[in-house]
Amino acid sequence: MSINTAQALPDRTVAGILCMIAFTALAPVMDSFAKATPEVIVVGLILAVRFGFQVLTLIPLAVVLRMAHRPNLRESGLHLLRGFLLLLATGLFFSALRYMPIANAISIFFVEPFILTLLGGFLLGEDVGRRRIIACLIGFGGALLVIQPSFADLGPVALMPLGTALCFAGYMIMTRSMARHIHPITLQGYTAAGATVIVVPLLVLFDGTGNIALDPVMPQGFAIWTLLGVGVTATISHLFISFALRMAPAATIAPLQYLEIVAATGLGYWIFGDFPNALTWTGIAIIVGSGLYVFARERANSIRRRPLPPA
Repeated sequence: MSINTAQALPDRTVAGILCMIAFTALAPVMDSFAKATPEVIVVGLILAVRFGFQVLTLIPLAVVLRMAHRPNLRESGLHLLRGFLLLLATGLFFSALRYMPIANAISIFFVEPFILTLLGGFLLGEDVGRRRIIACLIGFGGALLVIQPSFADLGPVALMPLGTALCFAGYMIMTRSMARHIHPITLQGYTAAGATVIVVPLLVLFDGTGNIALDPVMPQGFAIWTLLGVGVTATISHLFISFALRMAPAATIAPLQYLEIVAATGLGYWIFGDFPNALTWTGIAIIVGSGLYVFARERANSIRRRPLPPA
């Protein structure tokens, strides 16, 4: 895009793009903290810290900024459902990270835009079109290239990021409608509260049972710092993406999310010595290429749907 042929991007759009880039850099840091947390700390406790920290940070912030409100019964149920979907998505992903390289898990997760596109067509009646359906199927094929070697080594664990993608797509479907009338900070805070309300009683219920996912132990030493890292980076990164979506069109910033694979690969190699093999890189390339095509088609359709300016 040249200055001679197009107007410069508005300041808010530029700020939104920068926020999205910050999110793609920070989100893999959160994943790295989760992966580095000693295995004696069950995933359920990591989730409780991750969402509890958001509750303690975002809800007071929403109150101070006068963005908070008392949700009615229906809205409370929706927050609880969003919290459950996000809790399940994050739990599956953090569990996968204990066995898989970060870049592999994130690459498989990035079938989420394809699932979201298809769900938008089936559940919301959105016009998907034959070309985007084909692109989604090709993207799923790329994901299989990443999953296949992991499945041979790990079995069903390799499918956990796929479950994350499915749960997160459902979460995003709900977000599309709720974000229209609730500020992002408030929405994130209430969703985190919904997740916390679910996971904390489970930890109490399973205490002492030996359950590998939900029987908590008191964190000590290094685990305290990694858990704190999960809570802080999760809160900051999700604030970045909330403001990114508020300041810039989704079609503009969504393709930038693939930068997360770059950050995840770098951190995975630097911290854990993991680096994708040639087959995984091929799958990543197919997923990214198909995803960018889906985003491009979505943006083109959005432009066509805009009403013409008055003559």
